[in-house]
Amino acid sequence: MLIVAELLKALGKVEGLRPSAPEPVRSWSPWDVDAVAVDVGDDLVCVRVVATRLPLPLAGAGEVLRAVLVGTQWEKAALRIVVTDVDKRALDHLNGA
Repeated sequence: MLIVAELLKALGKVEGLRPSAPEPVRSWSPWDVDAVAVDVGDDLVCVRVVATRLPLPLAGAGEVLRAVLVGTQWEKAALRIVVTDVDKRALDHLNGA
């Protein structure tokens, strides 16, 4: 689905977030496993992410993802960003690293 690819491309521009996809699958899968991080329904677009830095840049992510939906059949759909995990490196600054 083209909209999934466009959402992932936009998410790639947001520093501090990455798509939440199973890491073990990345090593052997011939397809873009990041696509499993996006669900597109008639009334809801859900993007699952991993935080790679804090504070969470969710407002910025919402803006770039919403911009992708403008002019599509999902323009009025609810947009949900779900943080599924926090990368250890995002917490390193708390330990003085």
